[in-house]
Amino acid sequence: MRAEKRQVALTSVLAAVGITALKALVGISTGSLGILSEAAHSALDLGAALITLFSVRVSDKPADADHQYGHGKVENFSAFLETGLLLLTCAWIVFEAIRRVTLHHIHIEPSVAAFVVMFVSIMLDAWRSRALRRVAIKYDSQALEADALHFSTDVWSSTVVIVGLALVVLGDRLGVPSLAYADIVAGLAVAGVTVYVSSRLARQTIDALLDAAPAGIRTRIVEEVAREDGVVGVERVRIRRAGNRYFADLSVALARSVTFQRSEQVAEAVTEAVHRVLPDADVVVHSVPRASLTENIFDRIRGVATRNNLVVHDVSVQDLGGRLHVEQHLELDESLTLKDAHDRVTRLEAEMREELPEIASILTHIESELATIETPDEVLHDSRMERRLRSVAREFPEVEDLHELTLTRVRNRIHMTCHCTFADNLSLARVHDVQTALEIRFKQEVPEIFKVLIHPEPQTDNRR
Repeated sequence: MRAEKRQVALTSVLAAVGITALKALVGISTGSLGILSEAAHSALDLGAALITLFSVRVSDKPADADHQYGHGKVENFSAFLETGLLLLTCAWIVFEAIRRVTLHHIHIEPSVAAFVVMFVSIMLDAWRSRALRRVAIKYDSQALEADALHFSTDVWSSTVVIVGLALVVLGDRLGVPSLAYADIVAGLAVAGVTVYVSSRLARQTIDALLDAAPAGIRTRIVEEVAREDGVVGVERVRIRRAGNRYFADLSVALARSVTFQRSEQVAEAVTEAVHRVLPDADVVVHSVPRASLTENIFDRIRGVATRNNLVVHDVSVQDLGGRLHVEQHLELDESLTLKDAHDRVTRLEAEMREELPEIASILTHIESELATIETPDEVLHDSRMERRLRSVAREFPEVEDLHELTLTRVRNRIHMTCHCTFADNLSLARVHDVQTALEIRFKQEVPEIFKVLIHPEPQTDNRR
């Protein structure tokens, strides 16, 4: 890409050198303002081509510590300089035309060489414009696109000059002196075309330098992102361009109950949505938690806890005569004192009541969350205790099998873990109820047991 961009820019410079020299020689020899204005225009082309060559060399450099968005703005700035040069050329042409009309008349002697040079100029400008535009479109280069637009107008301005010279020749042969002013009109026409090109370049370069978003792009991005699953809303979209590279910065609202991993998945989907509009854009997605319209009271309770970096579980809500009573379990670091833990819970409950005024009362069961990895003192192999526990499991018809029973002693307390098989179609609520009842019966049968953990498994899983 870099080699092709530099090659077409260098070719443009060499062609501009030749055509500028030819136009200047013919313009001086004939005294034609039209050709002299075209020579000035071509000299401007040469300056613009040199600026373009420099900009494509610099703009393709990768980003570094001092230029973290790359060097693409150099292309935009070079187009801005071309605009200034175009306006200076227009000012000179208009000044020279007024001077010739008001101060003195310069005799014009059109020659065959003048017409030949102008026709050669048209062919070279058409060739340069096509080559520049092809590469500009291929690599989305604003500097090359501006250069191509610049040279395409040279074709029309050179045509106007040829017409002006032809009218001067016709006036000499027909004895119509007023047609001599056609050359001056041709020069002013060149200036008019140049002003038109300058205005277009000015709008493009100023928009790029001021980070104006391309028309309609923001709306398309919002529509694409809003369709992604998990996106509650699109709160901000900012787009900027540096050279041929776009940068998109988005803030999207996600349900506050989603996990960090899920938010990352949504961010990747949002990035893909932006790439459907701007394929090579550098995208940064910022996700913000928001309450969704589909939240129930359980989601809202957990949302308040999550906002405080806490996790509640076993949440239950009871309607006591139109007044809601909430019960929940909250695990806190075991190293906290009771006073610190209670203060934290009090603040959490107050915030829940403020956000959910329909709640009349909250009861929070505080549990200690282990902060260290435990090492069992020993693994118990007590066949008598195991037989008693298995007999308890047979009291429950829903339990089809109890296996992988393990007893360990941790800090002088017995921990029990086991796997229980249940029917595939048994509801999760019923499985939970049976597990709770099992835990109670295990502790009744063997009072020494401090903690019970039961892993439920479907019937088909144990038949594999």
